Amino acid sequence: MLAYSDTRPAPATRAVSFADRISVARLSPISTFAAEAEVYAQGEKAGSFYQIEYGAVRIFRLLADGRRQVVAFHLAGETFGFEAEDNHHFFAETLVPTALRIFSQPRHDAVPADMMRTALQAMIKAQQHLLVIGRQNAGERIAAFLMDMLDRQGEFNQVELPMSRQDMADYLGLTIETVSRVLSRFRAQGVIRLLSSRSVELLKVDTLRRLATS
Repeated sequence: MLAYSDTRPAPATRAVSFADRISVARLSPISTFAAEAEVYAQGEKAGSFYQIEYGAVRIFRLLADGRRQVVAFHLAGETFGFEAEDNHHFFAETLVPTALRIFSQPRHDAVPADMMRTALQAMIKAQQHLLVIGRQNAGERIAAFLMDMLDRQGEFNQVELPMSRQDMADYLGLTIETVSRVLSRFRAQGVIRLLSSRSVELLKVDTLRRLATS
């Protein structure tokens, strides 16, 4: 069998990809959190990112006047917590009992391409959200939100909403009364069926998609 000579350069170390990190981390224990538990705080030292095994997380910040602005929801299978700087710019809290796998964030000059792609996708999603709350009316915002939940949860025309109506309002730039009123109107029009406060059947998906892209 051939062997390397002592004078032959050692083979280059293969870069550890984002997928490799996920695979390795799956062998390690998960961290579990109760509902409404803090994962990290705004201003806290960053250094890790997270993948949701089950449950859901909201990302938000507190404004100077004390109001809360929700900027993202993350569901099972999704990752969050990427930071370009040394500290977190937002709070992360669980919505329901949640299990997370925690990864060490690499140095900025050693970020794998697939991890960068995931971070850029999150940035694009944030930009799309700004368009929703900046240009759409209440009905269109809620239709867009339901379509987003449907696209992220699968092919069945039923979505689970781990977030409260207040969470939805804070995310969509609406009041909780407006969120409840629009959902009630959609139900009366036969567009949706409210199976429970956290479960919605989408009866007229095409109607919702048209509204979402208005």
